[in-house]
Amino acid sequence: MTVIFDTAARRTFAENYPETPHIVAHNMRDHPLLTLPSLAVLGDALPPQSVEYNKADLPVGIDPELVPANGLTIGETIRSAETNGSWAVLKNIEQMPEYAALLMGLLAELKPHIESKTGRMLKPQGFIFVSSPNAVTPYHFDPEHNILLQLVGTKVMTQFPAGDARYAPDQTHEAYHTGGHRNLIWHDDLASGGTEWALSPGQGLFVPVMAPHYVKNGPTVSISLSITWRSDWSFAEADARAFNHVLRKIGLRPKAPGRFPTQNRAKAIAWRALRKLRSA
Repeated sequence: MTVIFDTAARRTFAENYPETPHIVAHNMRDHPLLTLPSLAVLGDALPPQSVEYNKADLPVGIDPELVPANGLTIGETIRSAETNGSWAVLKNIEQMPEYAALLMGLLAELKPHIESKTGRMLKPQGFIFVSSPNAVTPYHFDPEHNILLQLVGTKVMTQFPAGDARYAPDQTHEAYHTGGHRNLIWHDDLASGGTEWALSPGQGLFVPVMAPHYVKNGPTVSISLSITWRSDWSFAEADARAFNHVLRKIGLRPKAPGRFPTQNRAKAIAWRALRKLRSA
């Protein structure tokens, strides 16, 4: 069996996880499940809620309601990615058994290092991105621990410090964790706080939980695989943010949850109790 993350890569990951962005080498190239034809078949097979695609000639910051469709099916989008100027993501690829095996095999190599820091590896998920030349993924954040593995082509991710309200205000976090969109409001004066991470095939980038970022694709088609997972800490941070939303609605000014290793248990428990009462 091919080892995807060698000893040096696993050491680098262990030294930096869970809060420090870093490049990690990988040996995931030319996998038959990750070619454009295979991904087009996968896209057509996934349920509609598990695919997202649109035109990709976008500004860094854009209202998600204003993102234009490309007029194609997901399969057509992937097959003609070289010329159609689009961006696509296939979500929760673990719904398909062969992709579930691929994802869990990758995460198994890192699992001891993950669980020694943040406890049980929860909710493993995979996302595959297919981007046309020069495509832009707008400014946003995500709730998972994430390694973005670059497989084909190049891209540059500009990443901003996680948990810093200058780049994602507390109210924006709270709105996201109570049903809002992942896209963030962009201002040009934010640019100086970002760090550019250039990715080529054979490189992966670790993205901490809720670290704001945007992505600009290189001059050729790009294929990337995000392997993600949650932890008790990440769920507690999310639930504390949601509870802060409730506190803010009644006129309080709640303190933002702490970053790892702060556990945010009290507010998380309060939100979970409130959620149970609401559902009852």
